Amino acid sequence: MKISILITLLLFISISVYAQPITFTDVTNNYSLPAGVKLIKGQRTTNPKLALWYFDVDMNRSDVAIKPYLNPVGKEGLTSFVTRLGAFAGINGGYFDTGSDASYSALIEPGIVRAKNIATIVRPAGTFYTTRSLFSFTDTRELSIDWIYHFGNRPIDIYTFDAPLPNTESTPAPAPSVSAGTQYYEILAGIGGGPTLVKNGQKHITYTEEVFFGSGVGNTNRDPRTVIGYTADKHVIMMVIDGRQADSEGLSLPEAADLMISLGCVEAMNLDGGGSSTMAVGNQLVNLPAGGTFQRPIPTMLAIVNPDSINLLDPTYYIAKLDNIDSGIVKSGTWAVSNLGGYWSNTPSIFANSGSGESTVKWKMYLPQEANYDVYAWWTAASNRASDAPYIIKHKFGMDTVRLDQSLNGSTWNRIGTYTFTGSSDEGVSISNAVSTTGKVVVADALRIISFDSTLVSVEENLLAIPSSFSLEQNFPNPFNPTTIIRFDLPAEGFVKGVVYDILGREVATLLNDEMSAGSHQVTFNAAGIPSGVYFFRLESGKYSSSIKMILMK
Repeated sequence: MKISILITLLLFISISVYAQPITFTDVTNNYSLPAGVKLIKGQRTTNPKLALWYFDVDMNRSDVAIKPYLNPVGKEGLTSFVTRLGAFAGINGGYFDTGSDASYSALIEPGIVRAKNIATIVRPAGTFYTTRSLFSFTDTRELSIDWIYHFGNRPIDIYTFDAPLPNTESTPAPAPSVSAGTQYYEILAGIGGGPTLVKNGQKHITYTEEVFFGSGVGNTNRDPRTVIGYTADKHVIMMVIDGRQADSEGLSLPEAADLMISLGCVEAMNLDGGGSSTMAVGNQLVNLPAGGTFQRPIPTMLAIVNPDSINLLDPTYYIAKLDNIDSGIVKSGTWAVSNLGGYWSNTPSIFANSGSGESTVKWKMYLPQEANYDVYAWWTAASNRASDAPYIIKHKFGMDTVRLDQSLNGSTWNRIGTYTFTGSSDEGVSISNAVSTTGKVVVADALRIISFDSTLVSVEENLLAIPSSFSLEQNFPNPFNPTTIIRFDLPAEGFVKGVVYDILGREVATLLNDEMSAGSHQVTFNAAGIPSGVYFFRLESGKYSSSIKMILMK
């Protein structure tokens, strides 16, 4: 559904949910909110009547951020919660025990799990394991909604699943297994709730699978709701919907899903609802929970904060992650596979015993164009790791060696430095076993390359040489998360179409659909917002067509 927008002193939008018109008004100027945040009010005055509000937070800006909080003093009303922690604004978080301070939904702050999603639920048919929803983000502002399970008490013990456990009301599913999920290596922060409402831009309500039947959380009945979602261009939608009132009946979960899709959300999920659904800007209560101004005390919230409150990186223009098995890796000497957990992606780290530099691993980077890039390394830490592991960086202006302590700060991205790379194939980052202490080992695991340089573009052309034939290269890196580069050659000018498909043959994204000149080209595919899995890129131009298989691994 397309939304027409007229910007005057007020913004009025008309959409429809189940054929009932809702008028949206931009009320941002009525409140004290930071740049990059809009507050929109939605209202339907005909039956069924409705009142709702949502924040639109632009995560492409470096001057605004979001952060989940578990209340350190127990529970309190949202306006007190927001002002006491110095946030700009907030909405209530996930489910909790009204008789205690316990949260039944996950709350992850940087480096620590404050609360976990409820693991099992007892219903008449037996004990049900649950893989419930989590809204989360990384330090590079990659947003995600996933079905998760906690296999421990640390952020690195969180595993995501491509689908929730197949529970039905009459049959509990077996317990989740580590092997069926994907370790969530890079989570910075997140807040749980459920059920999921939107996945890959489509309505996908996992009410039964997440075991909300018998919970008091309705599915098709209209109720107050709190909903979180995000768009493909990284706008976070934080919504509260009043309900059980004369002026607002509320929404069912299917209606809420349709509404979030109409606002452009590619993924969305329910948080809590009922009398807990509240929104505040500073000490101002925005909505009317339970028809009045009473605020039910809550233990968690998702807040809009100053960027200094959470260690988000600035918005990125390029990001790539290179594992130790990618095609651009060159190894020499003797390396063995480590049995230590906490490695990046699904491939264990490798190690070499201390020596004089005869064992090396080089990551070739094949970057899209000349720019400044930040380089990070991932390793598995242990007491036998070298404290002076040498990373050798070959860049535009020469070669630098940076020595890092691999006995510390494992299973996270450690910044090496900022360098200018031209995109030449001879540039890259190497690690060697030339360390000072005999008996120590050097670990080679993964690299992350980020650019905050706004000169980078998604599609680039190199017209210096005209190729003699068509060719489509394998994407790099592969596996990737969430971006990968696809290179191809065109011997003649012509119309080019490049489409990404999923394993079922459904179109996921159109990357190219235009006339292109002869030459060597490349395009960047950003898979943020789509799940892990196997995808195919098909390139067509005239009589020529070719496909490659790509693996997205989050």
